[in-house]
Amino acid sequence: MKMFDEEIVDRIDAISKNKKLIDIANNFMSESTIPKYCYNFKWQNRPIIQYPQDVLAMQEIIWKVKPDLIIETGIAHGGSLIFSASMLTLLDIQDCHEQKKDTLHLKESKRRVLGIDIDIRKHNKEKILEHSMSNKIDMLEGSSISDEIIEKVHNYAESYEKILICLDSNHTFDHVYSELLAYASLVSIDSYCVVFDTIVNDLPEGTYPDRPWGQNNNPKTAVKKFIADNHNFIIDKDICNKLLITVSPDGFLKRVN
Repeated sequence: MKMFDEEIVDRIDAISKNKKLIDIANNFMSESTIPKYCYNFKWQNRPIIQYPQDVLAMQEIIWKVKPDLIIETGIAHGGSLIFSASMLTLLDIQDCHEQKKDTLHLKESKRRVLGIDIDIRKHNKEKILEHSMSNKIDMLEGSSISDEIIEKVHNYAESYEKILICLDSNHTFDHVYSELLAYASLVSIDSYCVVFDTIVNDLPEGTYPDRPWGQNNNPKTAVKKFIADNHNFIIDKDICNKLLITVSPDGFLKRVN
């Protein structure tokens, strides 16, 4: 009898070949974008603005990688920062359990989340800082691709060993590609750089009439060029094949070298 994890591998492989199911998932993504389906969810009472499937995928990645630093571009309401901080707290609890330490040792943890946004709105910042997870969160205000912010992030990251990065700010090709060039080198081997909203390339032209991004000018086109020029990363297709419903098709970049 196959073990459960082996059965998962087989199921994901079968799903990746199931055209009917893939078409249904793609249709759902297209139909759910305009009514802002992803705006309906919160993490610990802060809007997270993500599809539930992607939240679960990030939980699996964080638990597997066990990063001591998560860097996120794009803060919005702060739900993703709160989510990442809560996952790092769970890792700290797991460490205490494995090391047979009392949870009083949680305060010794060095794990952090660093969020970057060009405009951290006052009311959002206040809510983030009021949250019980704020003790693990630091924020930088400024463009994620400015020389000043890039330098600050690299300096901040120097004392960390396992780093995971999430890119979810401006979704134009130029911006995301610049972010990849600026921050991908910080990602630890076997960790990930997750590029959100690559789905933009797969949606009908005109889906975002009030935004500068669209087909051929979006995170997926940036990923395509980055992967072609950089052999330290691969696209982890298994994650997308498993999820089916995701804003990040081909956006889960795993560092292998």
